[in-house]
Amino acid sequence: MDQMMRLDGVAKSFTMHLRGGAELPVVRDVSFEVAAGECVALGGPSGAGKSSILKMIYGNYRADRGEIWLRDGGEWIDVARAAPRRMLRLRKSAIGYVSQFLRAIPRVSSLDLVVAAAREGGAGEDEAKHRAADLLARLNLPERLWSLPPATFSGGEQQRVNVARGFAAGQPMLLLDEPTASLDAASRARVVALIAERRKAGTAILGIFHDEAVRNEIADRTVDVTRFAA
Repeated sequence: MDQMMRLDGVAKSFTMHLRGGAELPVVRDVSFEVAAGECVALGGPSGAGKSSILKMIYGNYRADRGEIWLRDGGEWIDVARAAPRRMLRLRKSAIGYVSQFLRAIPRVSSLDLVVAAAREGGAGEDEAKHRAADLLARLNLPERLWSLPPATFSGGEQQRVNVARGFAAGQPMLLLDEPTASLDAASRARVVALIAERRKAGTAILGIFHDEAVRNEIADRTVDVTRFAA
């Protein structure tokens, strides 16, 4: 299988400015890879650094040391050293991210949020609308809610919009941080089916799945983050 992302010797710590600049180490020497069509789970207890690893790969956190290589077409980009503008282009063309929480512009409808994500991934207007409607329908978000902003939705409804937006662009790499959180069993099964489809289509997937049943169903292997404890 073609390698799509690779971490070599990555380390991260946080500076506690309210504690006199004390350093809080999180992870060190993080090294693993993810191939096209592979779903890899990050395992370990809460606080082990799983979300921090995803955020470093996506460029939300800067790595203190090491290299984070992502494949963008025929080019390899080291996220740890990429300029901000290059990182923004990389997010559009190569890597998507479903976080634990929906962050959306107030008063923008759920449908428009997903359409915008599809457009950012290169879809034309008609294709973006079709893709957004299909995802929201498959995730069983009632159509009467599509024209409404998700701020007043339930946690499960917001998460379905969040998942739809993360899957809409169709990038060849995808980061998932608890994508089934707050979901009922039926909605969880629909998300699992979407993940399986993307994996079969060749997407490289790295995720955090605290639901053991979900993890066992979709992950090819688990990387135990506790071995990278700082």
